[in-house]
Amino acid sequence: MKIYSLNEMTRGWFIGDFEPSIFKTKDFEVGIMYHKKNEEPDLHYHKIITEYNVVISGKMRFEDRILSEGDIFEIVPNQINDLEFLEDTTIVCVKVPSITNDKHKVKNV
Repeated sequence: MKIYSLNEMTRGWFIGDFEPSIFKTKDFEVGIMYHKKNEEPDLHYHKIITEYNVVISGKMRFEDRILSEGDIFEIVPNQINDLEFLEDTTIVCVKVPSITNDKHKVKNV
């Protein structure tokens, strides 16, 4: 058995084609994201990557939907990742595939 610490990872990402990673693969990425209530949005999109996300705790808005614990949502390529956090929120995010340079910023609207 090996033991790792999420504190040793970068921004919650622990599996994917990057360092540090507990399992290096180009097929997908896995991370645990912690967001504070009313956190400034990180407006971006991916040209290739699809994101699969599970809300573990908290409440958030994505597009016209309020999401909370247990909700799963998908962000497809070219869809703007515009999340509003209504409470402190924890999300597990899986990105397919793992491409480190496929995050494209957009200006705040």
